[in-house]
Amino acid sequence: MLAQDIVKQLDHLLPPDRFYTDPVDCLVYGYDNSRKLFPPDAVVFPIDANEVCAVVGLCNEYEIPLVPRGRGTGTAGGSLPEKGGIALSLERMLRIISVDPGNRVIVAEPGVLNQTIQEAAKPHGFFWPPDPSSAAFSSIGGNLATSAGGPHAVKYGTTRDHVLGLKAVTGGGTMISTGCYTTKGVVGYDLTRLLVGSEGTLAVITEATLKLTPLPQARGGLTAYYHAAASCAEAILRIMALSETPSAVEFLDEGSLNLIRSRFPEMLPSGARAMLMIEVDGAYSSIPESTAAVLAACAGNGLIHAEEAPDPAALWAARKTLSPLLRDIAPKKINEDVVVPISALPEFLEELARLSARYGIANVNFGHAGNGNIHVNLLVNPDNMEEMQRAGDCLNDVFDLVIRLNGTLSGEHGIGSEKRPFVDKEIDAPTLDLMKQIKRVFDPRNILNPGKLFP
Repeated sequence: MLAQDIVKQLDHLLPPDRFYTDPVDCLVYGYDNSRKLFPPDAVVFPIDANEVCAVVGLCNEYEIPLVPRGRGTGTAGGSLPEKGGIALSLERMLRIISVDPGNRVIVAEPGVLNQTIQEAAKPHGFFWPPDPSSAAFSSIGGNLATSAGGPHAVKYGTTRDHVLGLKAVTGGGTMISTGCYTTKGVVGYDLTRLLVGSEGTLAVITEATLKLTPLPQARGGLTAYYHAAASCAEAILRIMALSETPSAVEFLDEGSLNLIRSRFPEMLPSGARAMLMIEVDGAYSSIPESTAAVLAACAGNGLIHAEEAPDPAALWAARKTLSPLLRDIAPKKINEDVVVPISALPEFLEELARLSARYGIANVNFGHAGNGNIHVNLLVNPDNMEEMQRAGDCLNDVFDLVIRLNGTLSGEHGIGSEKRPFVDKEIDAPTLDLMKQIKRVFDPRNILNPGKLFP
């Protein structure tokens, strides 16, 4: 319950349609795609940076938890108001401030959808490379919060690689500007890259200057099917050793293929236990040569068949059905987005199968194999406490395996609250302490998304 003093001040600051206190209205802002529920005491909807600054200032004064929020598509619990307080929904900050094709720049507010950015850039021959599977629904503010990636990160990088500058409000209520408008700039510390991926724990982003990339002239698609995941992993190493990087390299294991067969029974060879979906892009003239090089790299022990895909769009449509179909196997998925070096993929997939068998947990794996980013899905019944305990032990061993292979616990989903207990497996105590000191500088009263990131 919020103190009456702050309620009165927020009532004065915002009209009733942009300040909710009714628990029924607030409920929807208490969950995200982690499927957990932590309703806030109130929800506010600023429409400009000055209102954000005023709300942050009030929360800082009264020491009220404030959780910045985009569209709630995150899977790691990053936007959950675990400690109550106020959910700061940025969904109504929808302005595209400028599109500047000459400088390959677009400037926008955080509530603008990823898809809207693409539509604004496309007529000028450009796109913004981050392409999470939620691109049609997720906001760029949410993409910035987790440094979102997607299938094309293997060639184009993640969100952090495509942001020139930011405007934001710190937890102390101070407006700051980071970065610059140009692609070169080395004045001062790189606070832009610090804020991208910080999950709303340091500052609330109110404006982003995004770096655009020219659209490729053409794209080509390929598929390759293998008798075993190990042979498939070896092919990924050969593909990534090519001089021209594919624009996407997606891996699907046997469990994934069985799910696709349940919807598209004629799409896959019957003996396939692993599959690669590969995309190449570039100039029209380069596509045949790139395609031939990838097909040659796919060849090797265990290959059943590799070919050009006549309809790449159909492949991506099938790939996007995987996450929802996982609920056909079990009511709950423990979904992780670990990353290992590409050279470690064969060992990782082999050990992952052993862990799944040892703990008796159903496991389906797919993901962006071109940069070693595998989505591990442990499928469980949340009402079976013994199974949940086994799944927790299995997950702990999976994370230990990732760290042993010189990998990282999250490639694009972020830490939020879901991975919070495991962070000290990857980050040592002195480094964590330095991060906490940085948090205190930006947010001295610990009001911004408190409790997230740190174990």
